[in-house]
Amino acid sequence: MSERIGPRGKMLVISGPSGSGKTTICKRLLEDPRVKFSVSATTRAPRTGEVDGRDYHFITKERFRDMIARGAFIEHAEVFGNMYGTPREPMEQALAEGLVYLLEIDVQGALQLKALGVEGVYVFIAPPDFEELRRRLVTRRTDAPEVIERRLKKAEDEYRERVKYDHVVVNDDLERAVGEVRRLVGLD
Repeated sequence: MSERIGPRGKMLVISGPSGSGKTTICKRLLEDPRVKFSVSATTRAPRTGEVDGRDYHFITKERFRDMIARGAFIEHAEVFGNMYGTPREPMEQALAEGLVYLLEIDVQGALQLKALGVEGVYVFIAPPDFEELRRRLVTRRTDAPEVIERRLKKAEDEYRERVKYDHVVVNDDLERAVGEVRRLVGLD
């Protein structure tokens, strides 16, 4: 078993717009054995390089609806026509083991958790500015121009919600941003 951060772990909820660097920050946090990643379930198809069970649990809409009915998710949401949810059981196990349970979820899901009173450290990862966000989305070359525009519009909406988080970390320098998030959950 990994070294505990305390008698009961902490849930770390990270969200932010596409291109903010939240996934990169999460990958860096996962280098610490005291951090366990929440693998979300989704009804969308895997992207190139994604592995079922590592990146997401890729399931059918029927199975997703069944899991909702059984209370198997602590939160779930529909984003761009696909369903996403956070399974309950792995979270409960990690917290009981005294680990940091890391959720990388969209703003809708994070605010749903917060509204339900789910205890955690809620961190919004913000880009330095929207021009930099556009540059990041364009240079990663994964989306068509109309999808990029849709993501930028959604990013503006998500950015307005940042005030509902416990902390906002501006990702203008990766090392500093990772260090700041580590400090917020007691990993340093």
